[in-house]
Amino acid sequence: MRKILVIGSGKSSSYLIKYLLDKSEEEDLHIIVGDIDLRNAQKLINDHEHGHAITLDVFNHQSRKQAIENADIVVSMLPARYHIEVARDCITLGKNLVTASYVSKEMEDLDTAAKNKGLVFMNEIGVDPGLDHMSAMKVIDKIRAKGGKMVLFESFAGGLVAPESDNNLWNYKFTWNPRNVVVAGQGSAAKFIQEGNYKYIPYHRLFRRTEFLEVDGYGRFEAYANRDSLKYQSAYGLDEIKTLYRGTMRRVGFSRAWNIFVQLGMTDDSYTIEDSENMSYRDFVNAFLPYSHTDSVELKFRLSLKIDQDDIVWEKLEELDLFNSKKMVELKKATPAEILQKILMDSWMLEEHEKDMIVMYHKFGYKLNDKMYQIDATMVTMGEDQTYTAMAKTVGLPVAIATLAILNEKITTPGVQIPITKEVYGPILKELEDFDIIFTEKEVPYLGYNPLNV
Repeated sequence: MRKILVIGSGKSSSYLIKYLLDKSEEEDLHIIVGDIDLRNAQKLINDHEHGHAITLDVFNHQSRKQAIENADIVVSMLPARYHIEVARDCITLGKNLVTASYVSKEMEDLDTAAKNKGLVFMNEIGVDPGLDHMSAMKVIDKIRAKGGKMVLFESFAGGLVAPESDNNLWNYKFTWNPRNVVVAGQGSAAKFIQEGNYKYIPYHRLFRRTEFLEVDGYGRFEAYANRDSLKYQSAYGLDEIKTLYRGTMRRVGFSRAWNIFVQLGMTDDSYTIEDSENMSYRDFVNAFLPYSHTDSVELKFRLSLKIDQDDIVWEKLEELDLFNSKKMVELKKATPAEILQKILMDSWMLEEHEKDMIVMYHKFGYKLNDKMYQIDATMVTMGEDQTYTAMAKTVGLPVAIATLAILNEKITTPGVQIPITKEVYGPILKELEDFDIIFTEKEVPYLGYNPLNV
C-alpha cells in the first residue's frame, strides 16, 4: 500500500483529503494526516479505513523526519514559511513534495539538489497561485500554437462570499487566512506594465485605483492591482508583452470603504498599540483620530475622512460595530492590523451553513495575421458549507490530483517547479472539470493596446 503524508489539516485541506481517501481503494493508498491538533486531522479522516491521523509538530525534527521517511510522497499544507524544513527532509530522504504555496528563495535553492535526486518538488498548485497558472498557460500555449503573438495579459482572482450567503453591506466574508486580507498590498508599490509603460501604485493609493469586470451570471466586480504583476513575466514567456496586470477581485464598493482603514493606519502591522488588551473597539478607533474635547468619535471620524452621514461607506463602517464601547480588544501588544482583524472576524466569518465563491477572470490580447484578437476566460466555483469551501476545493483538488499524478509517474520532470507545462496543466485541468471547476472562454472585441496603429 502506497502511503501519502499530508502535513496540516487546516481550512484548505478538506477536499484534498477527501479526494485522496475516495481514490484510496482503487489506487492502493493509505493517507496519513499529520497535524499538531490531532482532533482536526481525525475529523477530516472521519474513521476511513484507508487513513489515519497522527500528532505531528513540524518543529520536532525527529517526529517530522520519521513521518516523512514512512511516506512515499509528501504534501505540505503548512503555512508557507514552514515548508522549507519539510523540503529539506524530503531531499535527504528522497521523497517527492507538493505544496500550494509560492516558491520561496529557500525552496528555489533546493532545485539542483532535487534534480540530482530525480525528485519532483511541485509548488504553487493551489488556486492563486495554481489554477491561475494552469488556465493562463493553456490559452497562451494555444494562441502561440496558431502563430499568435501575445500583447496583453490581465489576470484577476478573488475569494468571495456566494450570492446566497451575501448578507452584509461589504459583500464580503473571510474565505481564507484573515490576516492576509488585512495586510494585502503592503511592503512595496504595486507594479505592472500598461501599453508598454511601467506603472506603479503606492499602497496608500492602491484601493482607489480599481477597474470593473463583468462575469456572466454573477454581475459586476472591481479589481485592485496585486503587488507584483511582473513576477511571472518570464516564466510565462511574456518578456515582450505590452500590457501585463494581475489583480484581486472584490464586489464593487469594497475597495473604497477599505481605503478608509488604510488612510487611518489601521492596517499597519509594523508597531504595537500600548495597553491594547484594555482597549474597547471605540478606543481603538479613537486612537487614530484628532483630539477633541467636545466632538464624538463618530463626528471626528466623519470629519477626518470627509464621509457624509448618508454615505454607504458610513453604513458599512457602522455595520462592523467599530464604535462599540463594550466590545474589548483583549489582545496584548497587538498591532493595528491584528486589532482590525479581530474586529472584522466578528462580522466576516462564514457560518456553518454559509457558502463561499471563487472567481477568476483572464484577458488575453494577441496579434495574428496583422489583426488583433482577445479571449476572455472566466471561472466561478461555489463552496458547499463552512468546511467544504470553494477555497478548499480550488486549492485542495489541484494539489491532490498533482500528488497522485506524481505518485503514478505521470509527472516526472524533476526539480523545484510551478504548474506551467502542458505535462502538468493538461490532465489536471481536464480532471477538474469533473468537479465543476471549468473555465469558459469566449472571443470578445479587442480593446487594449494596438501595435498595428504604432
